[in-house]
Amino acid sequence: MGRAGEGEEEGLPLFETRVGKKSRVAYRIFGFTVFIGICMIWVYRLTHIPTAEQGRWAWIGMFMAELWFGFYWIITLSARLNVTYRYPFKHRLITRYGDKLPAVDIFVCTADAEIEPPTMVINTVLSVMSYDYPPEKLSIYLSDDGGSEFTFYALMEASQFSKHWIPFCKKFRVEPRSPAAYFSQNFNQQDPKLAEEWLATKILIDGRKPSAVDEDGHQLPTLVYLAREKRPQCPHNIKAGSMNALIRVSSEISNAPIILNLDCDMYSNDSDAIKEALCFFMDEKHGHKTSHVQHPQSCNNITKNDIFSRQC
Repeated sequence: MGRAGEGEEEGLPLFETRVGKKSRVAYRIFGFTVFIGICMIWVYRLTHIPTAEQGRWAWIGMFMAELWFGFYWIITLSARLNVTYRYPFKHRLITRYGDKLPAVDIFVCTADAEIEPPTMVINTVLSVMSYDYPPEKLSIYLSDDGGSEFTFYALMEASQFSKHWIPFCKKFRVEPRSPAAYFSQNFNQQDPKLAEEWLATKILIDGRKPSAVDEDGHQLPTLVYLAREKRPQCPHNIKAGSMNALIRVSSEISNAPIILNLDCDMYSNDSDAIKEALCFFMDEKHGHKTSHVQHPQSCNNITKNDIFSRQC
């Protein structure tokens, strides 16, 4: 029985695509009502063109702009009429591949230590270092276009802090695994064990040990800092230049076949994000058709003054 079940598990796909019938109907009704509203605006613009010379061209210009954006909306809507949902099966991935999971390089990009504070950058780095994935197959690269000493020092501190933070996440199944996000949302001081771990973690943040293992003796992910020089007379191509530099550097260190890219202000809120993405890449039937996987974003603390509010 066990062998038969295992054989059936091996033949099953790693992800499933389902059609959202109810949501599809609701979305089409919504789109149809919006289309009627757009048509009514067009009719109003055509039937109420000013007869006087003053203001006529402004009216026509507004009508042309609304006509263009209306057609653009129709084109984009046509690609969203068929609502589908894709469900990865992580347990099948682990059962099928086990220790043969591919290595993954994670690229984090930052440019300005004033606009993108090092604390925010390091929280993002720690969230991806704590992925529920074999640490020996994880390599995290931080590209600092500003070459900030503060960011570099913060990353050095994070490399030591990770020796305590990663076991803490696994012990208490922390979600999300960005320290700032987790403790701002879920910290319960009434739990004596959790409070004790947090206090110990705070005390040990500045601890420096040469060992490459965490406090439980498990291997830590590779962590690489990259500072790019920016000269005014030479274009650095912003983020595209960072990605090119990261690919060149990673090819000499880890050279993983899978690359995960995220901005420094987008911490990971799902410790199984890599496994979910691999379900699409490593599916025997449809994996060769997949070039990239995009995770949805969730926005927190959105205010008019908060320009860094997206976390993925």
